[in-house]
Amino acid sequence: MVAPAFKEFLIVDGYNIIGDWPELQKLKDISLEDARDRLIELLAEYQSFSGIKVLLVFDAYYVPGLGGKYEHSKLRIYYTKEKETADELIERLVTEHVGRRKQIYVATSDMTEQHVIFGKGAFRIPASELLVKVKHAKREINNKIEQDTSRRRNTFDSKLSSEMKDLFEKWRRGR
Repeated sequence: MVAPAFKEFLIVDGYNIIGDWPELQKLKDISLEDARDRLIELLAEYQSFSGIKVLLVFDAYYVPGLGGKYEHSKLRIYYTKEKETADELIERLVTEHVGRRKQIYVATSDMTEQHVIFGKGAFRIPASELLVKVKHAKREINNKIEQDTSRRRNTFDSKLSSEMKDLFEKWRRGR
């Protein structure tokens, strides 16, 4: 009997990533909402390609309200409660998800947070390393699309035998 594979989770500190990735930094200067939306789009695509369940956390420490959990393109997005930091929510999520047959990763460049989550049994991924993984996944997706597109080409000559191609070529040349 084959043992079931590890279930992998990636918990992402959203604003930390936005502050670290060059594309998102530039976008944040124009519109924080657009930077958040772009991060959501990138991570949803990464989740879909990699098979890792991604939990994206945004800090709403100074925003009154209850916080919340949403789903967008099968990506779980968390907003902290009032007076709760992203680090506190990330630590709680690590505690909830850590267990047998589970592998938890946390993406943040906050060194203090990296040490805390490592102590709770999760692995840490610096923001720069996650960017490399996301870019690699994007390249792989584009290569796969390119391959699928080239395979689907349904040209007339691809259906002809070499004898028929030779015959048509002779006719074309007037022989």
